[in-house]
Order: sequence, then C-alpha cells, then structure tokens
Amino acid sequence: MNNPDTIINQLFTLRDVIRYGVTRFNKADIYFGHGTDNALDEASAIALFALRLPHDLPGHFMDAALIEQEKLYILDLIERRVNERLPVPYLTHEAWFAGHEFYVDARVLVPRSPLAELISNHFEPWLTADDINSVLDLCTGSGCIAIATAHALPDAMVDAVDISKDALDVAEINIQKHHLQNQVTPIQSDLFNALKGRSYDLILSNPPYVDAAEMAALPKEYRHEPKLGLTSGTDGLEHITKILRQAASYLNQDGTLIAEVGASYQAIINTYPEVPFYWLEFENGGDGVFMLTKEQLEKYFG
Repeated sequence: MNNPDTIINQLFTLRDVIRYGVTRFNKADIYFGHGTDNALDEASAIALFALRLPHDLPGHFMDAALIEQEKLYILDLIERRVNERLPVPYLTHEAWFAGHEFYVDARVLVPRSPLAELISNHFEPWLTADDINSVLDLCTGSGCIAIATAHALPDAMVDAVDISKDALDVAEINIQKHHLQNQVTPIQSDLFNALKGRSYDLILSNPPYVDAAEMAALPKEYRHEPKLGLTSGTDGLEHITKILRQAASYLNQDGTLIAEVGASYQAIINTYPEVPFYWLEFENGGDGVFMLTKEQLEKYFG
C-alpha cells in the first residue's frame, strides 16, 4: 500500500473509503466466500463495522465525512484482509446466519451453510415445526445452527455438540449472547460418543466433508479456518459415514436426520447408490443437503 498518510488525505467520505476498498480488493484478487461474494459487499462490511454503523444504513450517510482516526482504522482492516487473506468475519468477529448475528474467531468455521434457509423457514415444507421438541446439532462449531434453530423452534430443547473444546467455548459465547442458556446445551463429544441415552426428533449436522484433493486446492482464506472442521478423510466421507451408521439409535420414532455434505454429495451417492437420499433444494442457492428418516436409516445402515 502507498503511504497511508497520503491516502487518507485523498479520502473524505464513507463512500470514498468503500470505493477504495473495492479497488484494493479487486486488484489483489482476493477470494470471497465467507459471507460475501463480491468486493463491494466485502469493503462495505469492513467500513460499517469499523464505524459501528448498521448494515441497513440509509444511503445519504455514504457522503458523511470521516475523521482521520476512522480512515486509518478502515485502511488497516483493508490491508489485513489483503495481506493476511483473513476472512472478514475473523477481522470483525461478526457473522450473520439465518438472520442472526454471531461472534466468530479462528477457533470455528465462518457460518455459511444453506441450512440457514431451512431453519428460517421453520423446516417447512419438509417437517412440521410443532412436531419437533428435541434437536441435536452435531458438529456445532460456533453454535449458529443450534442457536438459529432454537430461535425458530422456541419450544424445542437443543443440544449443541462438537469434539472441539475451543469451538464449544465460542458456542458458549453465542449461547449467552442470544440468552438461550435454558434452551441450548453445549456438549463436548466425538460425534455420538458422549450422547448415550439421549434421543431427538431431529438431528442436524454440518460435519467436516472436504476431501483431500479439495483441501489441497482451497484458497488461502480457508487456511485460517480450523482444519478439524473441514477435512474428513481422503474421500470426504469419514464423518458422514459414521453419522449414517449411528444416527438411527439417537432418533425418536418418526425422527429425521438432515445433513450437509457439500461437494461430497456425488461421492456419497456413488458409495450408497441404493439409499434414497432426499436432496433439499434452496431458493437462495446451495446444495449437498440430504434428509433421511429413522426408518430409512435403520433399513440401509442398521
């Protein structure tokens, strides 16, 4: 970057710093995929965070003048985004999922699952919300799926499970942030190992599913995320295979498993061609999410 003192003397308004950020990001060819998909949204997120301004800021605020300290702070965040290839949520410690704000840091993956749309729609039309009284979020990470589900199903009890103590520490921050201590319970467990005697109407899981080849090709931004939350053996199926074999034992009668396997969906279809995976479709994009009933799990994996 040129001398920051020179740059800030040529930037005056919120519009100016966002425009500068867009140009800087485009020239640096950074990768988008942690909450935004373009340079404008990325630069706007940084600037609005730095100024403690809302995301739905009225347009006339774009011409508001900035003081030198504010400009320096924004420029520093922009340069860190470029030079360190840090995802914006790790710079701001803010991420949005299913319409809710969450604290995140490098101990957890940045929330970005299509399950957000399913949760926001109260699981309809595939499930009836009134029939769901107990939920397991397996591989919870930041707790975003568990917490969003608790908001969508206020009468349901939700267990948020992860093998990582670091991830559960972040989930606990978010549980308290959303005042859900009486509804969401964090549990440290290697998949189902510490859940003996528990059963659920619904199991949700966004487990690690990145295969070895995809992991080797990931952009630098993803290298800041915990590898434990991404990789799942050579074929990407190590975790989901264990989940499929064990889930029925932890589902109530008429219970359902909904799991995300992302780009590994073709591998799972090829591995289990006889299984009638029901693949959900989303208006806002995203794929690789399937649904199976307890009856189907017992039939094909029992």
